Amino acid sequence: MADWLLLRLPRAAGEPASWLIADARGAPAGPAQSGPLTLAAARAPGRRVCALVPGADVLLAEPEIPVKAGAKLQQLVPYALEEQLADDIDDLHFAIGKRAGDSARAPVAVVARALLDEWLATLRASGLEPEAIYADSELLPHNPGQAVVLLEEDAVLVRSPGACPVTLPADALGEALEIAQSGAQAPPSGARGLILYTGAAEWQRHSAQIEAARARFDGIKIQLLTGGPLALFAQQLPAATPINLLQGSYAPTAARAVGLKAWRVAAILLMSLVSLHLAGKIGELQLLKNRERQLDASIRDTFHAAMPGDPNTLDARRRMEQRLNTARGAGGGLLPALQALAQARDATPGMSVQALQFHGGALDMKLSAPDAASLDRVSQALRNSGWQADLTGGGNAPSGYEGHIQVRAGGT
Repeated sequence: MADWLLLRLPRAAGEPASWLIADARGAPAGPAQSGPLTLAAARAPGRRVCALVPGADVLLAEPEIPVKAGAKLQQLVPYALEEQLADDIDDLHFAIGKRAGDSARAPVAVVARALLDEWLATLRASGLEPEAIYADSELLPHNPGQAVVLLEEDAVLVRSPGACPVTLPADALGEALEIAQSGAQAPPSGARGLILYTGAAEWQRHSAQIEAARARFDGIKIQLLTGGPLALFAQQLPAATPINLLQGSYAPTAARAVGLKAWRVAAILLMSLVSLHLAGKIGELQLLKNRERQLDASIRDTFHAAMPGDPNTLDARRRMEQRLNTARGAGGGLLPALQALAQARDATPGMSVQALQFHGGALDMKLSAPDAASLDRVSQALRNSGWQADLTGGGNAPSGYEGHIQVRAGGT
């Protein structure tokens, strides 16, 4: 699969666009860039072009449509949403997403035709021909047990489990938190967790309001985005199912330079290649099974040598692995965590430790730093050292900025 060129169009005219190169798995190939679209067009050849448009300009809904609607689905959707629309349905473009199983609800994205025409004209004038256009809110991570919020300078995006994403102005953060708390699928306990993605400046500006809402959630996890949200969006591309606005009359024209016969030849060659590959894999599997039997015999011999007083060799492999894992984990605990903290502290001038608490294999720290970005550098340094470090809270203080970081051994 080809790499992606992920573009994000600005919310207001005159603002620069931003873009990011990502591989087929959604991993960024470098930092996000911004500027005129003509600069992004130079990176487009050989890559799949996907454009993100402001979620505030796209209505996302899931109206109930008969499961057997079939080809009439496109005709039924506008009338199913007519009461929610202020504009004439003839002036709107309706794009339909993939249903979940036998659900009677169909995911739909609605956008003004004039606005979609304007986006396409802007892209094409810069030499860009996208194969997909998504609302940026649809690439928020989906978490079945927690609400996800992206707080930016001028907007806040909310995705609750079982509900369509919503985009609000940044000054409506309180309403966004209420949406995140209520949502469509409330947990039995009545409170769900919240994952908040934001920049350091936005977190410092709104942290007090977010901390005030902490009691309404079953925990709030803060993830600071130092390079903007494009890398977060790119990571969702392989698994997400956003609605492509380029449908119907807006669908891209596929190149048909190869005839049917050529496709048949290609299919035959592909099947031959697959058959050869399967034959090779079967032989490789047989070889691996033989080696596994030899390895099992070796493990039993090693087991007898390591545990001469234990005659029971049942499931020797698992028991030896448990012994090895116990030995390998002997060096973990408080002292390694403190050593990693000391290294991260040396790399962050002005940071001091206010309090420490170690319980359940986790080290909870209260730290003081000049600003929120300094705390983010500390947590990033800990993660680079192989630890799991989460910023669990923070706020402004007379000495600068105070926050809480929880550190656990990586993978726990």
